[in-house]
Amino acid sequence: MSEVQRLDFFLRGEHIALDALLKASGVAESGGRAKVLIGEGAVLVDGQPETRRACKIRAGQVVNFSGVRIAVRAAQAE
Repeated sequence: MSEVQRLDFFLRGEHIALDALLKASGVAESGGRAKVLIGEGAVLVDGQPETRRACKIRAGQVVNFSGVRIAVRAAQAE
């Protein structure tokens, strides 16, 4: 059984588009690659396949792709 890589991603605003999250977290090397992965149904949001690249991801949601789990958190206070 392979180990799951766990990442915390802290929002700068209220939400982030799914493709932008994959690129910003380093899961996808480019926005174009993120769009392909999402379109193929390879990305799960809260355990369900998500095929909308501009899906708004908010604090408290969890995104999974290929052994990586991204927990989305509210912005940290400065």
